[in-house]
Amino acid sequence: MPEIAENLKALNQRIAAAAGRSGRRPDEITLVAVTKTVGASQIRKALAAGVTDIGENYVQEAIDKYLQIGAGPRWHMIGHLQRNKAKHAVGVFDLVQAVDSLELAEELGKRALTVGKTMDILIEINVSGEESKFGIKPAQALSLASRIAQVEGVRVQGLMSMAPFMDNAEETRPYCAALKALWDRLPDEQRRFLSMGMTQDFEVAIEEGANMVRVGTAIFGPRRA
Repeated sequence: MPEIAENLKALNQRIAAAAGRSGRRPDEITLVAVTKTVGASQIRKALAAGVTDIGENYVQEAIDKYLQIGAGPRWHMIGHLQRNKAKHAVGVFDLVQAVDSLELAEELGKRALTVGKTMDILIEINVSGEESKFGIKPAQALSLASRIAQVEGVRVQGLMSMAPFMDNAEETRPYCAALKALWDRLPDEQRRFLSMGMTQDFEVAIEEGANMVRVGTAIFGPRRA
């Protein structure tokens, strides 16, 4: 398997090309390296090769790696977060990407205030309507964003979603475009990040307006079971 640094070089070239096709600079796109099941030694190689942001799906796995790696990179919670894990999440993560209820936002805010921080969050949208996916319905997004804006200790920074898995990435384009249209309707102060696109479809996501992509396999290879 090619080295992580080589994978990242090829990935960044593809990100740059997609950014160019959407009329943007490569540095306008934040790459979150998805490190689920990836060991600390491999993560360190990615950091040495230029990765600045890493995304974890589970709080406990993130804590274990955080204790080994530290606060150097920006840590993203990209998986579903249970309210009873909010206390631990605010101690590790810089951005919680998958907030799908006012209650979770309130718990994160309460826990963040106890450690003297404001927790940056994204609202997760189930843009495909698949029952197997978390996230709120698109029609609920603006109302939830408005209510969370009143919660002390958290700060809405945008939206995230996962398009359905398609053999042909082009088929995800309508879902990406729909999320971008929704993001455009947020207040200016809430439109920092539009997180969509993974290994199989990040180029389409960028072309449709994503400024944050979550990529694991293209960096680290196929995930271990």
